[in-house]
Amino acid sequence: MGELKDVLAAIGPKLRELRKGRGLTLAELSRTTGISESTLSRLESGTRRPNLELLLPLARAYGVPLDELVGAPQTGDPRVHLRPVRRHGMTIVPLTRRVGGVQAHKLVIPPRCDAAEPVTQTHEGYEWLYVLDGRLRLLLGERDLVLKPGEVAEFDTHLPHWMGPADDQPVELLALFGPQGERAHLRARPT
Repeated sequence: MGELKDVLAAIGPKLRELRKGRGLTLAELSRTTGISESTLSRLESGTRRPNLELLLPLARAYGVPLDELVGAPQTGDPRVHLRPVRRHGMTIVPLTRRVGGVQAHKLVIPPRCDAAEPVTQTHEGYEWLYVLDGRLRLLLGERDLVLKPGEVAEFDTHLPHWMGPADDQPVELLALFGPQGERAHLRARPT
């Protein structure tokens, strides 16, 4: 019985960590989930016991499995179960499920079928790209770069940027995306 009490007590702080890690307010989360702000606050503080009716919309809003919200024990299977997502014509495969911090994704971007000029964007964060296959066109500020397999780019996402295939072939890449100021670093031992 003590173990169940500990698991339930850990849910509130986990919910607060998820919300704050995503930069959401209680009001924003309430609009997304349909759960009142007061209920969300009581869940996070531990004064309200969680149930499936509350946890399922929260797991969906955070994009995490329910067992991650409740701290379910590991099954012993170390494999990451990848669930690809299609967004803006590209396939994105999340490689990490860590809350906050640096997120890793594999992206597969198909060739463009329109001749329209690419539109750059800016947002919070820092990005690191590694091209696996194909040729990646990266517009970065005033620069127009083409990266080949094995090449890497990293940049502050406040800089206007766009990426896509450089030719009529798809491009595959690994992308690490982190909060503003958090950079990917290569550590190597001296020979």
